[in-house]
Amino acid sequence: MSNNKVDATLDITDVVCPVTFARTLLKLEDMMVGEVLEVFLNDGEPLQKVPKSITDEGHKVILIEKVDSKYRMLVERGE
Repeated sequence: MSNNKVDATLDITDVVCPVTFARTLLKLEDMMVGEVLEVFLNDGEPLQKVPKSITDEGHKVILIEKVDSKYRMLVERGE
């Protein structure tokens, strides 16, 4: 596990694309620039698309790691 400070957590393992990206983006919009969002997501389409879409929006993916049967992604909110 990473030692990055997490400011908020979001679990999107119960939704499918494109709702996974929309929920993540909405959560980031509620955060301050520089804060870190911890996102739990599933393998497959969410893991392939959400990190790229988040980066395209100007946010920084700090970490993606497998945790049990899902993935943990840390995102630093951009401007």
